[in-house]
Amino acid sequence: MEQLYARPGHLTATQTRQALGISAGALRNLVYREQLTRSGGTERYPEFAVADVAAIAAKRQQRVVA
Repeated sequence: MEQLYARPGHLTATQTRQALGISAGALRNLVYREQLTRSGGTERYPEFAVADVAAIAAKRQQRVVA
């Protein structure tokens, strides 16, 4: 069962995927390539910092605009 809520300032994996508009596999690749680091949760249910996710979203947005 997936976490429904994350600590303040953090997002669950599902929330992160929705915010970035990517698949679960793409999220795993971001973590594997160390472009996004886990900032809490458990091995099975990681949490990611909102600031880190926002930075990646902004970078992706710049790439789309350019």
